[in-house]
Amino acid sequence: MFDRLKAWGLAASLLTAAMPAVAQEVTWQVPTSVPEGSPFYINFLERFADNVDVLTQGRVEIEPFGAGVLVPALQVYDGVKDGIIQAGHSTPSYRVNQDPINAIFAGFPGGMGPEAYITWIYEEGGKEALYDLRAKEGFKSLVVGIGSSEIMAHSNVPVKTAADLKGLKYRTSGPWAEVMREYFGAVPTVVPPGEIYTLLQRKGVDLIEWGPPSGNLPEGFHEAAKYIIVPGVHQPTFLWEVVLKQETWDAVADDLKPLIETAAELTTMQGLLHFYAEDVKALETYSKGKNEIITLDAAFIDELSAAGKDWISKKSEAEKEAGKPEMAALLADYNTFMDRWSAESSYLIRNQN
Repeated sequence: MFDRLKAWGLAASLLTAAMPAVAQEVTWQVPTSVPEGSPFYINFLERFADNVDVLTQGRVEIEPFGAGVLVPALQVYDGVKDGIIQAGHSTPSYRVNQDPINAIFAGFPGGMGPEAYITWIYEEGGKEALYDLRAKEGFKSLVVGIGSSEIMAHSNVPVKTAADLKGLKYRTSGPWAEVMREYFGAVPTVVPPGEIYTLLQRKGVDLIEWGPPSGNLPEGFHEAAKYIIVPGVHQPTFLWEVVLKQETWDAVADDLKPLIETAAELTTMQGLLHFYAEDVKALETYSKGKNEIITLDAAFIDELSAAGKDWISKKSEAEKEAGKPEMAALLADYNTFMDRWSAESSYLIRNQN
């Protein structure tokens, strides 16, 4: 952490130095998996573009694009790999089907919440593990966004027990989709973020999950469905990243690379704090509205969490038996830190009623 603060201080000192304007050296067009104007777009990608501009003094320009403009929403990684785009912003959640190790980074039921997770990412090797994974795929990765806990569902039907989930059509993705199908008999469906509202409003699905309270509020999901189900046991936290080909990164001047990396880290810290602040306001709005907010009881939360842990454990063991031990090793590291955090974090004050 001390080294990180020194890096931020160095970046800040560059801004105050009396230096002449420097010609722009790098421009990346960066599409994301969400529509332009969504909270994820503004809080993560636009914030990153602004921070890069400031810290590099205009030498690097990030041009954000919403989903579907340059590549389809769910094909950002493929777009970078195929050379269609220079860089892209998306979430490991959309890569779980290609490689289940992504579930560890995407967030999964029974996994760490944002407080522990961001500590694991930046202080206990999580970021390095993600970057190593992407390097094997030919990508350079930058963590650009870690979020608060999500709303479990905006729903047209009440859900209070496991039996209530059976047969329900549920818009979701990543590990939760697998858990819903395999353990609770729900019928998951994946659609791009920009199509979720219409699907819910027209009752093409029974319930949807998307983001944290403040991420969902401007989407109007609370106007399309009566019930709001919390807490976000399905997605205790989540991560987004900017990926680019390694050769694209290698072409960047060496003095710019640490500034871009610092901008990514600063964006992630600022973005999470912003979500926390805005989520409180969003929940106040929900509580004063016409929705019925269903808070799941502790036993059901434990049941959902246990299913998520069982799913990811079995998935990692299956990978190991198939000759790919990396997921099991990473999950063991993740679980070790989560257990330590759970055992030793009781000193923290969390201001809960």
